[in-house]
Amino acid sequence: MRTHLPPVLQHHLTALRILLVFTVITGIAYPLLVTGISQAGLPRQANGSLLTTNGTPVGSSLIGQNFLLPKRNPRDEKETPRPDPKWFQPRPSAGGYDPTVSGASNLGPNNTDLVRTVRERRAAVAAFDGVPPASVPPDAVTASGSGLDPAISPAYAYEQVDRVARARRLAPARVRTLVARHVQGRVLGFLGQERVNVIELNHDLARLT
Repeated sequence: MRTHLPPVLQHHLTALRILLVFTVITGIAYPLLVTGISQAGLPRQANGSLLTTNGTPVGSSLIGQNFLLPKRNPRDEKETPRPDPKWFQPRPSAGGYDPTVSGASNLGPNNTDLVRTVRERRAAVAAFDGVPPASVPPDAVTASGSGLDPAISPAYAYEQVDRVARARRLAPARVRTLVARHVQGRVLGFLGQERVNVIELNHDLARLT
């Protein structure tokens, strides 16, 4: 004899079956399919676009990072970080390029703290690169929306050529040529601006002797 379940219980069992089916489809089958396709077709991008040196990961071309000199006193937590003149420097980051923290300062263009910070950054960058303050491009003194942007403008990259070449005792023309090879055009030819991935640039710079 067939047992008839109460309508409410039937509805709950139907909902449970649907939940199980879609859990298998969207929670197991679909992720495995996408992972398999990405590993087969785009393995580098799927694994984080890692850059390696002698087989050791040194960064990701998708996430910016700082290039700083070692601390004079490793125990001094208040010591101001100093940029390393041997490397192309990224744009500022509100989160210090901590990959676990993403975001901007959320300060508006008329905020007095931001205006003062930009003025101080412009003076510091100009002194560091040996250029007039008026020639410092905007991305050298302002952070990106994500705080992890690995790209800088070609103008900021070229501004740093002489300083990097001098610190590494290289001919400026060689360093400038390296920058030119890393200039990326607009996406699809019309979206965004030309840019230079500073992580990839420094990765190749390390091999330039």
